[in-house]
Amino acid sequence: MYSITYLLMFLGITLVFIGALLIFVDVVRRTSVSRDVKSERRVDVGGAVIVGPIPIVFGSSRGITKAMLILAIVLTVLVMVLTVMNYYLLVR
Repeated sequence: MYSITYLLMFLGITLVFIGALLIFVDVVRRTSVSRDVKSERRVDVGGAVIVGPIPIVFGSSRGITKAMLILAIVLTVLVMVLTVMNYYLLVR
């Protein structure tokens, strides 16, 4: 009965560690590139903070803000579905 709960907890913790590892690898890869090469790329940044069921979204352009809003809504719905699933699995 509790095995699915522990499996979901393990999956969540594993995904967090994989995400941190990917960020670390990207930072190392970007800093190892020669500093003499100057790039004229435009970088769009954005993010989402989910407080309870309410997503707070920000971004440097309209496109990235829209993408962050969609991602925040999908993640909020996913968390709600997994919470309800967990509740019904434990009560049943």
